Amino acid sequence: MNEATDNAGGKSLLRKLFAVHPVVAPERSGAERLKQTLSVWALMAIGIGATIGSGIFVLTGVVAARHSGPAITISLMIAAFGSGLAALCYAEFAAFLPVPGSAYSYTYATLGEVVAWFIGWNLLLEYGISASAVAVSWSGYVVDLLAGWGIHLPAMWVHAPFHQNAAGHLVASGAIMNVPAMLIVLALSTLCYVGIQETARATNFMVALKVAVILIVIVAGLKFINPGNWHPYIPPNTGTFGRFGWTGVLRGAGIIFFSYVGFDTASTTALEARNPQRDLPLGIIGTLVISTVLYLAMAAVVTGMVPYFKLNVTAPVAVALNAHPALSWLRSLVILGTIIGMTSVILTSILGQPRILLSMADDGLLPPAMGRCHPRYKTPHVSTAITGIGAALIAAVFPLDVLADLISIGILLAFAVVCIGVLVMRHTRPDVHRPFRVPWAVVLCPLGACVCLGMTYFLSDATWIRLVVWTFFGGLIYVLYGFKHSKQRSR
Repeated sequence: MNEATDNAGGKSLLRKLFAVHPVVAPERSGAERLKQTLSVWALMAIGIGATIGSGIFVLTGVVAARHSGPAITISLMIAAFGSGLAALCYAEFAAFLPVPGSAYSYTYATLGEVVAWFIGWNLLLEYGISASAVAVSWSGYVVDLLAGWGIHLPAMWVHAPFHQNAAGHLVASGAIMNVPAMLIVLALSTLCYVGIQETARATNFMVALKVAVILIVIVAGLKFINPGNWHPYIPPNTGTFGRFGWTGVLRGAGIIFFSYVGFDTASTTALEARNPQRDLPLGIIGTLVISTVLYLAMAAVVTGMVPYFKLNVTAPVAVALNAHPALSWLRSLVILGTIIGMTSVILTSILGQPRILLSMADDGLLPPAMGRCHPRYKTPHVSTAITGIGAALIAAVFPLDVLADLISIGILLAFAVVCIGVLVMRHTRPDVHRPFRVPWAVVLCPLGACVCLGMTYFLSDATWIRLVVWTFFGGLIYVLYGFKHSKQRSR
């Protein structure tokens, strides 16, 4: 009797842990709390704002110099292919399940509560740390720009109070805090607090400016391409895994992959889209297509202007421009484009995280305060304030190298789960109308999951340690609060 009771209790617990949230189709429950103002172009601007940052000016050159050589374009196409598979799956979910929780909500509807908590909890760190890390980088560029104008800020107020030594330990740097990084996060958090329409306008403006700068650099650099710089197209491997050759191309794809993930941010604004069933798929896929074209063009031009091995610097595009005196006038434009690009990434990161918090609070997994929306501004103001203050404090006290190790794995796992979730939902809810459907889903969805999971092989040990530690703390919160207050089990 006791054994039968224990087995029944174990099965009951598993059913609770893997309880699936009912699909809330286009009625958009709770949408009245938020302002529906985003068009397809605004959604694309948010996605591009999150995708095109300093990476296009920095990461493409550095990856070419360290891993791929001129074959950085192949790395970019492999990464775009993997991201594209995930984007198609996101588009199907976003069209029939327009909710602000992104991968968290899609997972809850397919694989159950505990898996959704794991994905949502790790996405929260991805968004928060991304905003902080980019803010630290933004601070460095702005301080250098001001120094070039003869304005020198005190070192103790523009650096983190800690830095990471060769052994990986945090030691005192002698600085007090990184004030510029903290202030930019707080300023952009205020913008997100006062309204989605104001945030969208600022994002549109920044995206237009930085895309214009990128196009000017690409067009101007075409005349200075030397095809000889593209040979050998795939440099021979040095004998070390990931250092050129095909392993280098694949390592480069794994690093570049994270430059394409901005469409996740666009999906978090589902309740603020005017026509989510139509506009979200267009916004998600449009973001990826435009970003891919810009990345490929910039990488091809830069590696054609100078030998790839000269690009292993913090400003590789500047190196390419300096190699051709006739283009020296573009240097200031590149700095401007980089700063604008990073500003938009910070803004969209702060925009995305509160909407995931809102969804988790609506499901009872976080305190109700996280789901409150401002009666006038129609924004999740409590979650936005918490996100902004937290990201600002992290940006103020931690150096870039520490923060960079904490980004990555959450979004890859989220992409893989969303790809799997599409097939699960096709089986469990074939009756749901899908305004957009992944073509050849039985092939593309498993392939997308495999690509995303395969990318985790290239992540650092520190990233995996972060996953375990952060998940442990998240698990405690779930056990002590979320499991008890879940609204799914009170229905």
